[in-house]
Amino acid sequence: MPLETLPVLDFSRLNAGAEEASRFRDELRNAMHEVGFLYLAGHGIPQELMDAMLGVSRRFFELTEEQKLAIENVHSPQFRGYTRIGGEITDGAVDWREQVDIGAERPAVAPGPGVPEYWRLEGPNLWPDALPEMRGIVAEWMERLSTISLSLLRALAVSLGAPEDTFDEAFAARAFPVLKVVRYPGSSHEEPKQGVGSHRDGGVLTLLLVEPGKGGLQVEYQGTWIDAPQVPGTFVVNIGEMLELATNGYLKATLHRVASPPRGTDRVSLPFFYNPALDATMPQLALSPEFRSKARGLSVDPTNSPILETYGDNALRYRLRAHPNVAAVHHADLMAG
Repeated sequence: MPLETLPVLDFSRLNAGAEEASRFRDELRNAMHEVGFLYLAGHGIPQELMDAMLGVSRRFFELTEEQKLAIENVHSPQFRGYTRIGGEITDGAVDWREQVDIGAERPAVAPGPGVPEYWRLEGPNLWPDALPEMRGIVAEWMERLSTISLSLLRALAVSLGAPEDTFDEAFAARAFPVLKVVRYPGSSHEEPKQGVGSHRDGGVLTLLLVEPGKGGLQVEYQGTWIDAPQVPGTFVVNIGEMLELATNGYLKATLHRVASPPRGTDRVSLPFFYNPALDATMPQLALSPEFRSKARGLSVDPTNSPILETYGDNALRYRLRAHPNVAAVHHADLMAG
């Protein structure tokens, strides 16, 4: 049957008794097997925090060009900070958006003999002086979404017949979440223009909040593109390649893209990527026989890039490819080959 919209699940059912929690886990597994995307309601994030996060994001993009460029990502070896419009590449083409990349706030790791190259991604964020409140709002946002994400991973593990704590070692102590604060300026007229090109997320789980009333996200399902507009009070949740790897393709990392809004409008979007520690190897789930028989193996990546077992290797490869300007300034030695 054709799919007209993404499935909707209520996260609060996990705490509504054993029977209801079990049904939620089954529905979560089935959605991520069949589609790889869903809407998550009942997540418990206060509306005030959602409004504050969207509000501070809007205020950032209203800053002057000079204020935004003061935290441009070329100043960050960790690829953090502001990316100007046209400064990122997906699927071989330029994305029409501006954004701020924010990660776990940690000290930088000094490179040296025996230090894996992916540790170059660990380090501090860049924050705009004009918005001192942004740091606290973002910290609470990322902490709450990390908690939800780990709960979803535990629910998926149980639903597949694996121990609930299967993912804890890779995530609980030193996860590597990334938040993008994104604005898509309208460029579509008659024919849709690329906001972000077709891709699969390279991490584990993505939780996306979009401004009320805005669309543009499209999800591939059985060879057709399904529109996934914002649904009030929900996050869009999807699977990344590392979770597909962990289940030999039983859970599906799905191609998706974003169309630029119509001219004269724009769209603020907050994708949150929940990823394991940079040095973590995703555990291979011991699937129950009924699920193992339905595992499809790994998807063919549009760029023909194999999924690497250590998360940091994937993350660094993606960053170098997406932000050649930062790579040229800070990581020329990695680009020489």
